[in-house]
Amino acid sequence: MAERCAGLGIPVKELKGNQLRLDLPEDERKAYAEAKSTLAITVAPPSKLKLQPIAPSADWRVDLAEGCPAHCSYCYLAGSLGGPPITRAYANLPEILGVLPGYLGQGRITSRSATRAHEGTTFEASCYTDPLALEHLTGSLSALTEHFGQWDAPVQLRFTSKFAAVEPLLQLAHHRRTRMRASINPSGYARFEGGTDPVAARLAALRRMAEVGYPVGLTIAPIIAAEGWQEAYGALISQAAEALNGVAELDLTVELITHRFTPGSRQVLTSWYPGSDLDMRPERRAEKRTKFGSTKFVYPPELMTELKSFFHATIAERLPAARILYWT
Repeated sequence: MAERCAGLGIPVKELKGNQLRLDLPEDERKAYAEAKSTLAITVAPPSKLKLQPIAPSADWRVDLAEGCPAHCSYCYLAGSLGGPPITRAYANLPEILGVLPGYLGQGRITSRSATRAHEGTTFEASCYTDPLALEHLTGSLSALTEHFGQWDAPVQLRFTSKFAAVEPLLQLAHHRRTRMRASINPSGYARFEGGTDPVAARLAALRRMAEVGYPVGLTIAPIIAAEGWQEAYGALISQAAEALNGVAELDLTVELITHRFTPGSRQVLTSWYPGSDLDMRPERRAEKRTKFGSTKFVYPPELMTELKSFFHATIAERLPAARILYWT
């Protein structure tokens, strides 16, 4: 990883100890920007080698990194990662791969689902990062994809991305055991997704992956019920249908995730992106308790029902070959 970075002209500093201390300026916005542009190459701690369920996406979460270089003003990671938003890439990939067989057949999300059992034991690689965004620096996603391709078992690797640089993955012997999903939102919401590739590029990349046999998917997230959302998301679904039209043996899924936030993530995001017009007023939301006892704010029940009905009907009409995996 260090060699890859150096080869791209990125300054690399080898630390004498195991702690990275940034000389963060007092200007909070500048400190945030400097942390966001820093990549730490480290090892996954023991806690990362004890995989956790990741409902409703997959049986297990497998982390190649933690943090993301994008600047999304709705980022759900904002309230769950401590300290400055430095991206950490894990270099002990063989150790991570070594724990995976112990989880085969042990999941409860897809392994024991009547509708998704055919996916086998599923492993989600994009819970705490966007692995495609880092692939040119790490090579980890390619290595993981090849590993699953060689793993002769009922398994599936899953990742979702707001980026389009899929070239390293196109020639891999994936044996249809890796599903890429493009994370998409209407083009009018691009202001909420700084530093990412345009939606059209993401969909073009998804098509390229499908054309070489990868199962693919759409992660429509976070669904933002701003004014005119029906027209915006209707156009987005039509855009996706056009981008994937004519792909032979298309295996397409859709995941639908509405916008939500916690008090902690709201506080962090409003400090990182003070000029954002993303509506995060708690009084316009319904308060909900998580299984851990914390609070999150979601859309009110009436609006959630309207949103769900719209997406299910529109996808059935314009993407009839797609399977909706879940709504949340």
